[in-house]
Amino acid sequence: MLKIASLDIGLKRIGCAICFDEKTVMPQIAILRKNRNQAAKDVDSFLKEYEIDTLVVGLPKGGESSDEMQRRIEHFISLLEYDKTLFYQDEYGSSLEAKELMRGVVKQKRDGKVDSIAAKIILERWLEFR
Repeated sequence: MLKIASLDIGLKRIGCAICFDEKTVMPQIAILRKNRNQAAKDVDSFLKEYEIDTLVVGLPKGGESSDEMQRRIEHFISLLEYDKTLFYQDEYGSSLEAKELMRGVVKQKRDGKVDSIAAKIILERWLEFR
C-alpha cells in the first residue's frame, strides 16, 4: 500500500498530512520553522518515520508573489534527503478553505492546525485529480 504525505510549506510553519489507503487523509502536527535547515531536518524525520513513498507539495499558482514562493518552496524541497516520488499540487485557496473549515472550532491560534488542514486539502485534491 502506498504511503503518501503532503506539505503546505509556509515561512513560519509547515503543514503536514498523511494518507495510507489512498482515501483517508489525516492532518498531522505542523512543523514549526525556526530556520530552513532545522525545518528540513524535521521534515526528513517526518518522512522517514512514516516511510513515505510519495510526497505531494503545495505550490501557489497565480497571485502576485507566486513566482517567489515557488522558488522558495522548490529550494526548500532541494534541502531534503527525500529521494522518492515527488509531485507538486496547486494549493490555491487551500489555506482559506482550511480557515473556513476551522471557523468556530478553534480560535485562530498560530499552532499550525490550519496549515496541516491545508496540507490535507492539498493531498485530497491530488488524490482526486491524479
